[in-house]
Amino acid sequence: MHYDPIKDVFAATIRKFPSLRVLFYKSLDLMFLRSWFVRRELKRLRKFFGTKKINIYDAGTGYGQYTYFMSQHMLPNEIYAVDVKDKWIKDSTQFFKSYGFNSVSFGIEDLTQIIHKEKFDLIVCVDVMEHIEDDVKVFQNYFNALKPGGFLLINTPSIFGGSDVHDEGEESFIGEHARDGYSKEDFVSKLEPIGFKVHNSLYSYGFWGDLSWRLGIKYPMLMLNLSKLFFIVLPFYYLITLPFTLLMMRMDFKADNDIGAGIIFIARKD
Repeated sequence: MHYDPIKDVFAATIRKFPSLRVLFYKSLDLMFLRSWFVRRELKRLRKFFGTKKINIYDAGTGYGQYTYFMSQHMLPNEIYAVDVKDKWIKDSTQFFKSYGFNSVSFGIEDLTQIIHKEKFDLIVCVDVMEHIEDDVKVFQNYFNALKPGGFLLINTPSIFGGSDVHDEGEESFIGEHARDGYSKEDFVSKLEPIGFKVHNSLYSYGFWGDLSWRLGIKYPMLMLNLSKLFFIVLPFYYLITLPFTLLMMRMDFKADNDIGAGIIFIARKD
């Protein structure tokens, strides 16, 4: 299955109705368990910098939801958010400018080609690395872009059921993925030789989280891939399933998962 056609539908909708963008962000934060984990870890990281102003690089900003969160909950800061999709960057630029987010700027950048040098205190990379074949090149670029003492936060599917791959020979549920996912050991083996040090690592989407993803995300996406007419059915579907989905997400968020379909890995440049 391919996510991009569905994501483009949402992008086109909030392009036509910019007033819905904040509601759309809040819906993403509610429905995607990864957002619960990422926002929690971002708040924890902000405390390491005390009251100093930090420069943040949102590497693969997508719709701009994490930029929006950080612009409100990780102050004071300057945020530079990038993506390869020019229409999405244009939309976000217009929205953030119109709402007076003066500390936020956007750019179109290919993460395999960036040449920033010791510019950022924090790099945030959410659900991006699984799409990039030459990941080591990007990790090196991140290291170069960070100031000494800076942090890199990566969220991605894991090898333990990420991309809905549970057995050898299964294909990724997400057609755009270059790899099924990462493990903690994968990140260590690729980041430590560059010069990064492990700060924290945790798995999300354990037993309950995986079930919530299927009920709240996978099955609706499968329906929408069959026909866009299912957009009419979705409100009724979620009316029935949402309480159960949120309960399972909460259980996973509070759990200490030994393994899970998602992984958050935080590294530091000494």
